[in-house]
Amino acid sequence: MAQQLGTATSEFEKKDRCGDLDHRPRVLLGKMGLDGHDRGVKVIARALRDSGIHVIYSGLWQTPESLAISARDEDVDCIAASMMSNSHLVLGPRLLAALREVGAGHVPVLMGGILPAEDIDKLKAAGVRACFPTGTGLLDVVEAVKSCVGVPGEKVESGHRVAQLARDISMVANGRRPRASASKRRPTRVIGLTGSPGAGKSTLVAQLAGEYSRRAEKDPGLGRCAVVAFDPKSPITGGALLGDRLRVDFNNLGERVFYRSLAIRGEDYRGLDEVVELIGGAFGAGGDGGDGYETVFVETVGAGQNETMVRDHVDRTVVVLTPGMGDAVQMDKAGILEIADVFVCNKADFPGENELVRDLRDVAGKRAIFETVATRGQGVPELLDSLLTA
Repeated sequence: MAQQLGTATSEFEKKDRCGDLDHRPRVLLGKMGLDGHDRGVKVIARALRDSGIHVIYSGLWQTPESLAISARDEDVDCIAASMMSNSHLVLGPRLLAALREVGAGHVPVLMGGILPAEDIDKLKAAGVRACFPTGTGLLDVVEAVKSCVGVPGEKVESGHRVAQLARDISMVANGRRPRASASKRRPTRVIGLTGSPGAGKSTLVAQLAGEYSRRAEKDPGLGRCAVVAFDPKSPITGGALLGDRLRVDFNNLGERVFYRSLAIRGEDYRGLDEVVELIGGAFGAGGDGGDGYETVFVETVGAGQNETMVRDHVDRTVVVLTPGMGDAVQMDKAGILEIADVFVCNKADFPGENELVRDLRDVAGKRAIFETVATRGQGVPELLDSLLTA
């Protein structure tokens, strides 16, 4: 859908266009193939968000399989796939097949971008819900997404266990009760990661999940890991841009990590405990060599000094900081630093790293301090060792 820029040069009116729907639409934006341009997708993402839609952006260079897994785990109302590499007749049917394979065949696919007119009927015949060639207006895309929203049943059609977990979470997120038969169990470890915007939490969580999954392959007794990632909800439209999962390499991780994005207003974590228990109960216990979710990472939105509520819902709290965040006086202020069980100086290759670690040592007491460069995975194994053994 990268070329739907008909109104990109004029201001798009920010208003809630979804208040009359059963729930906030959830749409997965993804670019399959080798196209490395995402300006157009970002324009569409903002227009959808500014219309009251929850937009999950999975990033560039996705495979049909990775998009299908994302759509299932996020329990989206539709996928909006952007095509620019002249591979739509191959990748479109592959995406539809992949959705069926992972238990998400019910998810409709919208496709846009450089689509020759003579190919549109072929795509629709293959099962694509709607096609948007170049020149399509942003409001047309918004309306197409809205048209995919219905009243979801508490059970998914495929009966797939992960798809059902995703639906159970959606019920809770929308203020409803999940299935009475849904199993609930507190996982062995629930680890919260919080910190200021731009601290690199999403990249750090992605690296932790990747490292965990590699260890679990060698030691199945660890069980699986899952991620619950929060992003802010617009106070004006109710929309949200959920972009944390684009840091995760699902092309390689596949289904080894369950990842769910949720929108939040302020620190309203009322449903988090139930979501975590649904994840823990979805497959049973993994400690005996089973395949249950034993570790859940909870990533908060970019947090300020007084945003501390996540501590009430997790077993351990990791506070992520970066060099240059402020002087030693900031360290003495009450708030987010007090809730830390573990401190992480991320972006430790940046200037000011020594000063930050020195100031942290003044306030940390016996609490551990780790230095990481999450973009390179540096320090991540050591941090995970600490989180798994505490």
